[in-house]
Amino acid sequence: MRNAFGAILLVLLAALPVTAQTPRRHTAVLIVTDGFRWQELFGGADAALNNAEYGGVEDTTALRRSFLVGDPEANRLALMPFMWKVVAREGQIYGNRDLGSTAVVTNGYNFSYPGYNEMLTGTADPNIDRNDYGPNPNTTVFEWLAGQPGFQGKVAAFGTWDAFAPIFNQDRAPMWVRAGWDLPYPGDTASRRVLLDSLYATTTRVWSEMPYDGFMQAVVMEYVETERPEVLYIGYGETDEWAHEGRYDQYLASAHRVDGFIRDLWNAMQAMPEYAGRTTFIITTDHGRGSGLKAWRNHGAKVDGAEYIWMAVMGPDIPALGVRQDVPTVTQSQIAATVAAGVGVDWVAASGAAAALPVFRSR
Repeated sequence: MRNAFGAILLVLLAALPVTAQTPRRHTAVLIVTDGFRWQELFGGADAALNNAEYGGVEDTTALRRSFLVGDPEANRLALMPFMWKVVAREGQIYGNRDLGSTAVVTNGYNFSYPGYNEMLTGTADPNIDRNDYGPNPNTTVFEWLAGQPGFQGKVAAFGTWDAFAPIFNQDRAPMWVRAGWDLPYPGDTASRRVLLDSLYATTTRVWSEMPYDGFMQAVVMEYVETERPEVLYIGYGETDEWAHEGRYDQYLASAHRVDGFIRDLWNAMQAMPEYAGRTTFIITTDHGRGSGLKAWRNHGAKVDGAEYIWMAVMGPDIPALGVRQDVPTVTQSQIAATVAAGVGVDWVAASGAAAALPVFRSR
């Protein structure tokens, strides 16, 4: 009897570490490329803008060789190969209005700060009516998650535009926020971080409020490698800046680089045991733009079509349905709850915000 009891006890003890294990948490990454139109995402470069008069293009032959390589499907593949070779095949993309899929901004302003507030909180705020509004009075899903048990020190936001500091309410939010030209690692002595700080400090500033996307990408990759966040925001800004300047060639080149940045981050995270097979990417833009030969440069409440955006999602719990067709309209306000759902948390119950995108299968 004693031997039998001992054998049973050994079996039970051997089973305890397995049954007591906490399941690995999921990770969510929200990536935004500012002001990048749905027209280019789904149709590639517009040949009508490949000129100096309307597109500000310096080398039309080079643009044609790089991005006007065939029909719209070939052009969009040349522009954003990771989006179309990987995300479209393994995830879902909303916003191709030509196929009966509409993604729309609901704040009515159709420019950046109102858009970021809407996507980060799940609710449009009519009081946020300018880009220099100041500290966000609303709690973003990132700030809320950063205060939840188990997420402390695991939430971070990076944005090239300096307004991300007030948008995330950097002074109030218990999370890492790096925005604009602020040195990413002030006082750090690690050689890679010293180099990054030096680049931020010494580079000629084309835009006073925003460094290059490539600089921020290097900071993001360093942070992910060393800190292993579980909820991450990344905001690229060059697509919007070059569009406002009427440089269609640079606008396209910036979008192409962002696609490469997303690819590099995805591949790096999938190579890490903490992230492999449990990471959701949500990729979108904060507003649309006008169409035609001149209005493509602009956006805002008075610009027709600037309310239309796009959203792409990919992750372990998202069926591979590709480009969605003939589906109900989705809204920018659904992004916040989608980020939370990506890490298994209900933002809607906590905030009353809009529901998540209908993309997740049951876990």
